[in-house]
Amino acid sequence: MFDPKYAQLIFSFLMALFMSCIMSLVITLYNVGFIDGIVFIWLKAWLFAFVVALPVINLVSTVVRRLVKVLIKPPH
Repeated sequence: MFDPKYAQLIFSFLMALFMSCIMSLVITLYNVGFIDGIVFIWLKAWLFAFVVALPVINLVSTVVRRLVKVLIKPPH
């Protein structure tokens, strides 16, 4: 198990991993369809998407948390 101080990094890593996987698959299939070599094309896209997604999630998550705090009513 990991120390709780790494929770944000682990969250960002896993979120980037899963979201980049799903989105790159969907976008690749949308653009080229089920063709020969689709797995290689998708894995290449996934790697690129993950490399972009990881730092973006680290940067954006702080802003998103602040926006959620603004949008959610505090309990009475």
